[in-house]
Amino acid sequence: MEIRQRDGFSGERSIVLPKMILDKIKSDPLLSALYITDIGFYPDAKYHFRERSEPIDQYVFIYCTAGAGWFAVNGVRQEVNKNSYFILPPGLPHSYGSEEDNPWTIYWIHFGGTLAEYYADNCLMPHYITPNKDSRIMTRINLFEELFNALDAGFNLESIRYAMSSFHHYLGSLRYLKGYKGSETGHIDENVVDETIHFMTENLERNLTLTEISNYSGFSKSYLSAMFKERTGYSLLSYFNLLKVKYACHLLDTTTMKLNRICFKIGIFDPYYFSRMFSKIMGMSPIAYRHRAKA
Repeated sequence: MEIRQRDGFSGERSIVLPKMILDKIKSDPLLSALYITDIGFYPDAKYHFRERSEPIDQYVFIYCTAGAGWFAVNGVRQEVNKNSYFILPPGLPHSYGSEEDNPWTIYWIHFGGTLAEYYADNCLMPHYITPNKDSRIMTRINLFEELFNALDAGFNLESIRYAMSSFHHYLGSLRYLKGYKGSETGHIDENVVDETIHFMTENLERNLTLTEISNYSGFSKSYLSAMFKERTGYSLLSYFNLLKVKYACHLLDTTTMKLNRICFKIGIFDPYYFSRMFSKIMGMSPIAYRHRAKA
């Protein structure tokens, strides 16, 4: 028996692969090793709750990027905070949900396959990914978008094989974190301003405060603000908004994502505020930007 509470979150997206497609996947030598059955994104998912007293035959992966929640297996409850993930194994009754006062934002995937147990090993506990200069959190989130968009484009064999091959990379980026961090090419300047910019880039889905940014840097708010403005010409929070709008432009250019979903992707829950901020920075509305003539 499965108990659900509060389906339908503003900005949510999900895909459930049809049984006919899954039957083909399970008989395919390449795809049967690791495959997705369901995939989705729930932003600010207040009252989200699942209880499955009858076990399912899929692994359940949940990656929390903001807010907080919990999960319980065999009567043992574990707390989940932002920048952490866990994987529930098949065959065990379980439950999980969002904290009411601090609802989580999650990327989630149900998956299976002959290699699934190796990726899920030792994940029945929260694993944390601390934002720092080489954590590459946004790179991983963009990879999730590739997975989702490949499956959303249709169920042709080429799209499915690309998505499932990318899924190996996605799980590997979490399970083999040290190698994933060290594989990025290019030099990252150790200067505190560059590290602060990287920290903001890794947290575009959040509403960072000046205190949180300064705490990360290890400097006082006044000192960091002065140093940052001298180096960039912008205040910290103004630059953070520039980064958000830059990413919004990328999504407008490369996806068909609706504006309210783009808002959630950059940590803004008021579409009207987003539109005003975007227009102020870009000189045109988000809709006008998407439909502008391109060279």
